[in-house]
Amino acid sequence: MNKKLSRLLEPGMGLYFLVLLLFVGVAVWVKQYYVAGAELLVILLLFVHNRVASGRRKKALLHYIQSTTDSLGTAFKTGSPFPMAVIKMSDSEIIWGNASFYQISGLRDSFLHQKMEDVVPRFSTRWLTEGRTECPQDIELQGRRYRVYGNLIRSEDEHASLLLATLYLADMTEMFNVRDEYIRTRPIVTVILVDNYDELTNNLPDSAISSLDARINDRISSWCENLGGLLRKFERNRYLLIFESKDLPRLQEEKFSILDDIRAITNPSGVAATLSIGIGKDGSSFQENYAFANLSIEMALSRGGDQAVIKDRYNFNFFGGRTKETERRTKVKARVIASSLNELISQSSQVFIMGHRMADLDALGAAMGLVCICRKRTRPVHIVLDQEKNAAKALLTVLQDYPEYDNLFVSGEDALLAADSKTLLIVVDTNRPDQVESLALLESVNRVAVIDHHRRAADYIEQVVLNLHEPFASSASELVTEILQYAVEPKEIRIMEAQALLAGLVLDTKNFSVRTGSRTFEAAAFLRRAGADTVDVKKLFQNDLDDTIARYQIVQAARLYRNEIAIAALEYQATRTLVAQAADELLNIKGILTSFVLYQDGDRVVISARSIGEANVQVILEPLGGGGNAATAGAQVPGKSVREVLAELVASIDKFYEG
Repeated sequence: MNKKLSRLLEPGMGLYFLVLLLFVGVAVWVKQYYVAGAELLVILLLFVHNRVASGRRKKALLHYIQSTTDSLGTAFKTGSPFPMAVIKMSDSEIIWGNASFYQISGLRDSFLHQKMEDVVPRFSTRWLTEGRTECPQDIELQGRRYRVYGNLIRSEDEHASLLLATLYLADMTEMFNVRDEYIRTRPIVTVILVDNYDELTNNLPDSAISSLDARINDRISSWCENLGGLLRKFERNRYLLIFESKDLPRLQEEKFSILDDIRAITNPSGVAATLSIGIGKDGSSFQENYAFANLSIEMALSRGGDQAVIKDRYNFNFFGGRTKETERRTKVKARVIASSLNELISQSSQVFIMGHRMADLDALGAAMGLVCICRKRTRPVHIVLDQEKNAAKALLTVLQDYPEYDNLFVSGEDALLAADSKTLLIVVDTNRPDQVESLALLESVNRVAVIDHHRRAADYIEQVVLNLHEPFASSASELVTEILQYAVEPKEIRIMEAQALLAGLVLDTKNFSVRTGSRTFEAAAFLRRAGADTVDVKKLFQNDLDDTIARYQIVQAARLYRNEIAIAALEYQATRTLVAQAADELLNIKGILTSFVLYQDGDRVVISARSIGEANVQVILEPLGGGGNAATAGAQVPGKSVREVLAELVASIDKFYEG
């Protein structure tokens, strides 16, 4: 029997017998010989009883240990094929180990009070107490890698307080090495796209296009040289790259440097080349990885291009995307979408139009434009809107004076009850399911169309029958206006519908000062011809004196960060419209290029962000669950205080500038 096992079962018994013998000596010294003889007889009986009981306990302990070894029932007689140890659960002290265990652990059988922490630093027995038989972490000893299995040894004596565990160390080095090599060599499928190729080669002679292609090919080939992969160009502006997983972390650490390097290539007009990179990983086959890569490319383009997107089985990860979007749209797409939308509406029993929660003038304006198309197609149409909680009360108040719009607005609950299998739901001014006015309605309707201009987030609305997603557009109202030009005649647009669309344009462009392109002014001119009155639109943005004072109080509370960023963290309740106006107002101050305003709204913190500089507020707010575009973005963070969200916002700003 192992000596340490004996010490464990007989803790300090020798000291007790020594004290009893001292009492016998004292009795002899005082000449109480009968008493001394009786004491000595009792001591002998106790000693014999202790030895017998100790033997029984040893046999019982061996029985408990042996019962946990299953097929290794003769392990303690013939030697276990695994390194084994018995430990105390209270402090992980090793009370027994076979020769194999001491050999691989470097411990000595003769040493006392050795613990598993001496073998494996920070070793935990929690997994045993949780009822598991396999340690969640593997261990490494003397260059070999082991998986640890174990069982609790529960005494049949319900009064026993000692709890032991048996550990088995299985040498899995070869299997782990094969597993690691498998993971390291998993294929990564990448699609590289020169996303502004048409703009680069527009009106160039063939010789200039060939020279430009050669420079782009050389730059991409040089970037791929150290990957040891396969690079092939299979379209004029598209490349296929296959490499191994072990090289992906290096590309991520470099933040996909090719995105910056490729911009050094410009055409004779000074237009810089930009890339979108779509990466697919963790698929069950090359085909699935290629599908993931194509989804990543679509996501990158829908977010403005000039970025890398990694798609695995569950998530998207984004790199780059800091540059401002440039307009890359054609009127052909608007005409095709208009035709498809007309057909969808004609085939529907009714149409519901829904924006995001706290609908603003852009969401409501886009919805009013679609009402015009539905009216021409003689289909019942309703706008799903919370008439109490919204940011378009001024326009709603005006619409109440027009009897033709009576019963136009319904709640999400009423729409859900009225929906049938042929209902068409059109979502405007958002592409995220968690931000729509009624998520239940979105999930219950089978036929959904999306019209949005925000950069696509990872959790976007999927499986739509029609999708018009243009992050280069100024607003959803601009997109709907373009559709109207091909769907209806100008005289069929009511004045209030034209003014609602123009109000949405004015709101998202900040009076045509940001995110405007030639198409924006064309849309505004079309609405003006349709009867929109700019003076009436201006009235929709007027505030009373109290709101104006409150807005400037928010501006006064702002603090400067990084010399060009204004942050106002409000400890009091405010309205979303007022906060958005304050964020816009901060950009009127000289030297301020980016603004953030935070306020507490119930159990969540709402952030409104604006930018007229290099900062991309959509990228900054995305880690906080926000969305939008480079110049205008917002976020809603539940379950946190303003101070907590402010700390997260500052950290995200620092990461953006230092990344």
